[in-house]
Amino acid sequence: MIRNFKRTAAIVGVVAASSVSLVACGDSDDDNASSTSVESNTETSTATETSTSGNKDDKKSGAYELSGQTGTLVAEGASSQQNAMDYFASVYSSEVPGAQLAYTPSGSGSGQKNFIANQAVFAGSDSPLKDDQIQAAADRCGGNEAWHLPFVIGPVAVAYNLKGVDKLNLTVDNIVEIFQGVITTWNDPKIAEANPGVNLPDEPINVFYRSDESGTSDNFQKFLAAASNGKWESTGKAFPNAVGTGANGSSGVAQEVKATEGAITYVEAGFADKKANIDFGNGPVELTNETVGKVLDDLAFKTDGHNMVVDSDKLFKTNTAGAYPLVLTTYEIVCSAGYDKETSNMVKDFLNVALDHQDQELADEGFIPVTGAHADRLREAINAIQ
Repeated sequence: MIRNFKRTAAIVGVVAASSVSLVACGDSDDDNASSTSVESNTETSTATETSTSGNKDDKKSGAYELSGQTGTLVAEGASSQQNAMDYFASVYSSEVPGAQLAYTPSGSGSGQKNFIANQAVFAGSDSPLKDDQIQAAADRCGGNEAWHLPFVIGPVAVAYNLKGVDKLNLTVDNIVEIFQGVITTWNDPKIAEANPGVNLPDEPINVFYRSDESGTSDNFQKFLAAASNGKWESTGKAFPNAVGTGANGSSGVAQEVKATEGAITYVEAGFADKKANIDFGNGPVELTNETVGKVLDDLAFKTDGHNMVVDSDKLFKTNTAGAYPLVLTTYEIVCSAGYDKETSNMVKDFLNVALDHQDQELADEGFIPVTGAHADRLREAINAIQ
């Protein structure tokens, strides 16, 4: 069961022999988030290179062997994965003593920018690099392709607060019309049809949306448009403000829903108390690790090989029985090659350890542990990094 569980970071990386200013932000994955300032040359900013000759960690887990490279791995990007990165950082430093992750949750745009500028070893991003960034990223990687690894999976819930209704079913069309302001009361016949036998109150629906620009709003709108065959027309990181009330960040909308009877919003699952079951076309589906896992095994990609840019249109149109496709996929954007040996070893060690800890503790943070075919794809890609 997914629940709201916030971790206090056990590890905050400090880069030795260089001055690194890590600027954190709030819940927004805004592309306009402030950039991290790394006031050192690019060679020393990527990793503190401490030789591990004669002290190699021979521990094997799954299909990888740790190099044992020590130092600080500097990364930056989406705040949506911050709690996952905190958890991964703690297990990474435990399994590779002397190594640590310094992750700045400054937003996807800032992460991409500083990855391309060679001021971050990898970027976390809830959206892929734009066409005009791809060549710049390849140049940063020494002429090698930058890979998108869909690593942190955060399902998005339709959260609600409705007294006496602990199980609520909503069709995609119901959700579209609620956020468009077409359906305005909870006992509307269209909602009642999806909830036979449920005593729905004759109360107004109080819509809350993200007032800040965010990757969650962007992906939720892409989902609404794709799953409803175009009935939802708005796009982008800014959610329309014609219906409902705005609140800042994931925690902001979640708090408003908890405090407001008859409220509804879209938010990462870890922030939600009551989550609606969504009918994607084959009956209502509860949001669980298993229902999201059904989607991950069959992900379609726009790109080839180890560069895995998810085809979100196909993902959001999934109506396989028992599958929950409303997920926010956060990429770790890495160089396929072009790192120095020490940095490459650190990247591979960190990602392999993180992939090996797709477990209940990660689920308790509100994320879906990656398993099965998708985990195998990621492992192959990690081990192919040069």
